[in-house]
Amino acid sequence: MRRRWVAACWGLSLCGALTGAAEEHATEGMYMQATFAGGCFWCMQQPFDETPGVISTSVGYTGGSVPHPTYEQVLTGNTGHAEVIAVTYDPHQVSYEQLLDVFWRNIDPTQRWGQFADRGTQYRTAIFVHDEAQRQAAEVSKQHLAASGKFREPLVTEIVAAVPFYPAEEYHQHYYRKQAAHYNAYKVGSGRADFLNKTWRDH
Repeated sequence: MRRRWVAACWGLSLCGALTGAAEEHATEGMYMQATFAGGCFWCMQQPFDETPGVISTSVGYTGGSVPHPTYEQVLTGNTGHAEVIAVTYDPHQVSYEQLLDVFWRNIDPTQRWGQFADRGTQYRTAIFVHDEAQRQAAEVSKQHLAASGKFREPLVTEIVAAVPFYPAEEYHQHYYRKQAAHYNAYKVGSGRADFLNKTWRDH
């Protein structure tokens, strides 16, 4: 479904331009990395951008077998990649546990192989952990959410080791800013906005 939304808005072929802001900051040594798959990556960038302590974000692809995939390749569901958000953050300003909370509050962790109107392995939910501390924090966070009674169905979000991340094409980066009207229409039309409002309106 998301492809049809894109086609309606972009009458051009993929340019293949990449952004490497997250990797650039990581080399400075003072920041840390977090990577999350939450379905359509357009909808995951804004909440992390608005989180204090987040230095930069980049949407892209990870978890698959094809190096340097394009959006069109990932869209087929045959590369094994998921659409993800790579987050560079200052651990002195925001904890990994707080980022996990942002993640959970922007997905439906009970949906397998997709999110809302977008179906396929490329839209699966996952936490790609960069070290053992992140793995343990993610496991505890998932257990606490499952025990909270917030969701009736089992949580199916994967917790897996981080593998190479490939930034998406430039027009996907910060899409919510570049094409605000289209982004908001997509978020509502896909069912994500209504689900999040109903699930978290009392929190």
